[in-house]
Amino acid sequence: MAHPARNAAAASILNPSRIFFATTNASMGKRVLQSERNAGLLIDVLRSLVAERRFQMCDFVIMPDHVHLLIEVCGDMTIEKAMQLIKGRFSHRLSHEFGYKGEVWQRGFTEVQVLSKQNFEAHRAYIAENPIKAGLVASREEYPFCFCSLARRKRTL
Repeated sequence: MAHPARNAAAASILNPSRIFFATTNASMGKRVLQSERNAGLLIDVLRSLVAERRFQMCDFVIMPDHVHLLIEVCGDMTIEKAMQLIKGRFSHRLSHEFGYKGEVWQRGFTEVQVLSKQNFEAHRAYIAENPIKAGLVASREEYPFCFCSLARRKRTL
């Protein structure tokens, strides 16, 4: 089976801080992330890894069958390791806590290194518009499984 190409510049792989736009899909297009329970579990996994200082989350959106992340890795952490942690921990918890059987994620992921503020903002806009383009909501404020929604809820607490 072919592995997806990596788009990060080789010279930039171990820079002190790097931001990536990464996407990973559910196995065979299954809508495993469409339930509030499973999307909430993935959010919890992301929060726990950020709390452990594995990486910083700049933005994300959890769609029914895939996830887009704008993620910052530092030091010797690589985007490959960060994605392995996210996918592995989610799969493990989904299996052990909810009895999910079978493959959760498609092999591999895609990523592109974000090298400018303009590029960063373009990826944030793409993330915000994704649920609207998919017909899940009419406005970005309505979608609960994204970074912006969690930030809004946190501010109101």
